[in-house]
Amino acid sequence: MELQQYLIIVRERWRSAVITALVVLAAVVGYTLLQTPTYQATTRLFVQTQAGNSIAELSSGANFASQQITSYADLATSPLVLQPVIDQLGLNSSPHALANEISTTVPPETLILEITATSTDPAEATQVADATAASLQSTVEQLESNGTASTVHLTVVSPAVEPSSPASPKVLRNIALGVVLAVLAGLAVAIVRELLDNRVRRADDIEKGFDRPVIATIPASRDAKNLPLISAQHPLSLQAEAYRELRTNLQFLGFSEGRRSIVVTSSLSGEGKSSSALNLAYVLAQSGARVLLIDADLRRPSLHEYLHLEGGAGLTSVLIGEADIEDVSQPLDVEGLDVLTSGPIPPNPSELLGSARMEKLLHSATDLYDMVVVDSAPLLAVTDAAVLSRLTGGTLVVAQSERVKKQQLAQALEKLEAVEARLLGVLLNRVPSRSQGVYAYRYSYAPVISDTDGNPSDESQRSDERPSDADKATEAVHRSGVSAGTVSGHRVHHGRPSSGRRAEPKAWPVAPGAGEHLW
Repeated sequence: MELQQYLIIVRERWRSAVITALVVLAAVVGYTLLQTPTYQATTRLFVQTQAGNSIAELSSGANFASQQITSYADLATSPLVLQPVIDQLGLNSSPHALANEISTTVPPETLILEITATSTDPAEATQVADATAASLQSTVEQLESNGTASTVHLTVVSPAVEPSSPASPKVLRNIALGVVLAVLAGLAVAIVRELLDNRVRRADDIEKGFDRPVIATIPASRDAKNLPLISAQHPLSLQAEAYRELRTNLQFLGFSEGRRSIVVTSSLSGEGKSSSALNLAYVLAQSGARVLLIDADLRRPSLHEYLHLEGGAGLTSVLIGEADIEDVSQPLDVEGLDVLTSGPIPPNPSELLGSARMEKLLHSATDLYDMVVVDSAPLLAVTDAAVLSRLTGGTLVVAQSERVKKQQLAQALEKLEAVEARLLGVLLNRVPSRSQGVYAYRYSYAPVISDTDGNPSDESQRSDERPSDADKATEAVHRSGVSAGTVSGHRVHHGRPSSGRRAEPKAWPVAPGAGEHLW
């Protein structure tokens, strides 16, 4: 993993990292505050031997003292030394328990023995240190005398001083360690969650995990449910620009057998496939192409509800021979965009969509229109999309960020591979702002317009902050000129739509030198 990937992980999972860090820091601080303060007092002894006056005798005595001093350090915590201390101070303790509260150290290359006593009472720590030093002096003189005068003497050079502040806990040190542990724990939790998370979150998860291209990423919007046609309702938003990028990318993709039709599907329901198909059809029509949007989700059709169109007659009406495309396709007030709703829900959707009549319908539609966009059912729920993918020029799979799991997307892609469908790519939908990357630049580059009071406001920001009221969203559609066409007082009648719009197909604009014409 590169440093940039770690930074992305922390940015996306900062909540978990912060919560973990706060918990660890609170635990360290709580443990520190709950500890009983302890005090330490130290008595220092100098070890010396009685030797002659010659240099050799003095050197021999110093060597003897340096060899014996470690033995004296161990002797200081023995019952032989500590029992007199307990008796003298009247301590309610045993020599073994008192030994755990006493430590001895010998500084390197010195004849100094330090005796440190620890207690919750600073006065008691001072008394224990001094009493232990005195007991050690007496014990050493007895052991080294051998019936004669002792040749080793321990002299107190620094008696214990009653401490004024506790030696433990060390609050500042513990808090500093707690901060370090908190940061490490937060990073660890973020990385572990990332490794254990099996949801699709970023484009890299698809491109590296499945070796499939992500041809567009759509930023998340707070009003996604109430703004299904955001490309028209907020044409300057980040979402609208992302759909225009999708249109541009599709311009350079080839379709199988030259079929100018796209199936838009997803792994699960609710990933935004219908709104994606609707916005794609809209931006295609904006570019000058004549587009037919077909609602082929014969299980749970939704386009007629999004656009307030007539749903009683549509695709199924054409498939069973009751009407032609021209009879039931409904124009929107956007030049070049017609919608063929689902019509009545049939008992056998898969059979109808895979029939020769459906193939004939698509051929007829591509003769009448520059591009046909087909909204289909989810791949994992039913086989409708897989069946349609064999009849169209390509398939676009919509994957909602942080919702669809990697295993689910893998199963959906395997279904398309099983029928040898032409997969155009994956559309990553509703990507959170923390994962958008390039959209940060787009946001800063979005044009600033003025509201009714003359105050500057960013259209891309307003698309996320406006009230999510369905009636206001519908009014926005009408204001932008995307309202549903009315046909003789009704949505559909047998015969041509009242608009009578049936112009010659317009050529898809291709940049000079871009290669073969898309259409």
